[in-house]
Amino acid sequence: MTGQRKFDDQRMEYIMGRLLQAGVMLASVVVLVGGILYVRDHAAAPMNYRIFVSEPAFLRHPGQLFRHLAAGDGAAIVQFGILLLIATPIARVVFAVIGFAIEHDRLYVAVSVFVLMVLMVSLLYLS
Repeated sequence: MTGQRKFDDQRMEYIMGRLLQAGVMLASVVVLVGGILYVRDHAAAPMNYRIFVSEPAFLRHPGQLFRHLAAGDGAAIVQFGILLLIATPIARVVFAVIGFAIEHDRLYVAVSVFVLMVLMVSLLYLS
């Protein structure tokens, strides 16, 4: 069959590399836009470096985060960019599961699923 590209390890590595590059670039752009909006909105705010103030509660809860994200809040956009950066390697592992399944490589599918489960448990239950 000419014209069809075979899905092999080399092609899978190429796609995974592109996925990581795209994820990091997208997260970087989102954080940059959020940072610009945050500085624009808070440029005149006085700074006090003697007191540590943690991030607001709305940045720690996804439902509230997306509400502020839709409103164009710079801090929420930065937080969303960080979430995109965290999601990028998770997407890579999901792609690895799919790629190895296409190759019918059961051992690597099992290893990738195990890695994905460890990532999800550590993100959802240990944080």
